[in-house]
Amino acid sequence: MSELGRRVIVALIGAPLALVVIWYGDAALATLASALAALAAYEFFRLARESGSAPMSAIGVGAAAAVPLLVHAHFLGVLVVPVSAFVLAVLALIALSIWMRGVDGKPLTAVATTLLGIVYTGGTLSYVYALRYYGYAVGDVAGALVVMLPVLLTWASDVGAYVAGRLIGGRKLIPSVSPGKTVAGAIGGVVLTVVVCVLFVRYLMRPQAQLAFTTLGTLIFGVAISVTAQVGDLAESLLKREARVKDSGTLFPGHGGALDRLDSLFFVLPVAYVLYGWLLIAVPSR
Repeated sequence: MSELGRRVIVALIGAPLALVVIWYGDAALATLASALAALAAYEFFRLARESGSAPMSAIGVGAAAAVPLLVHAHFLGVLVVPVSAFVLAVLALIALSIWMRGVDGKPLTAVATTLLGIVYTGGTLSYVYALRYYGYAVGDVAGALVVMLPVLLTWASDVGAYVAGRLIGGRKLIPSVSPGKTVAGAIGGVVLTVVVCVLFVRYLMRPQAQLAFTTLGTLIFGVAISVTAQVGDLAESLLKREARVKDSGTLFPGHGGALDRLDSLFFVLPVAYVLYGWLLIAVPSR
């Protein structure tokens, strides 16, 4: 089977599953985010080892998986984690490096890489839960749409960049990091993202969730999400370049690993949460 065929099959299976879980939210969404965070963290620490670091992988993978579950517990009111707990966790990790890495085990890079891996994977993916239960989003329909918008725009940006890059080609964007990406592709990604954003907000979010942006807000949101998604993609490419690997893993046939599939969302989900706070408005139902 061709690479394109494998990509299509994975997308046809994965996309509906993700949408169903987003719709149901609650423990199902937290569990999915936790599982994906664990897989992504495992691949991240593999890249770190290939780059010469020695992260505390077992602790990092477990902590990354725990973050979305802790966010779920926080939203339920079952467990309230104070800020001091995160500071103490960092100190505990540094203390553990005394015995787990020692002087010759590069403890500084080990601790720093482990913390980065936890935040980069579990920390960012936990925002999918925060978006699902965003303050303005009342009910399952509104909550699901609030999550689906940045996810759909991320896909739109990727498709727009791919199509424009293949059809137009031209000047490379940052060839030292990602040789295949072009300036035309980056612009195409932004254009398609804005178009999809306008349509989604007008025909889904406004009538179904009574949520919207102003005209300028829609433009800002679409452009910002596309740029953020492309930066997230480039950032993961940079990590793979340092590790000298083509893909972060082989979890998804034709798509690479979890990091390869989620790289843009790591950046998009937190940024979308912030942008919603600035731009999202409630509109009266007709």
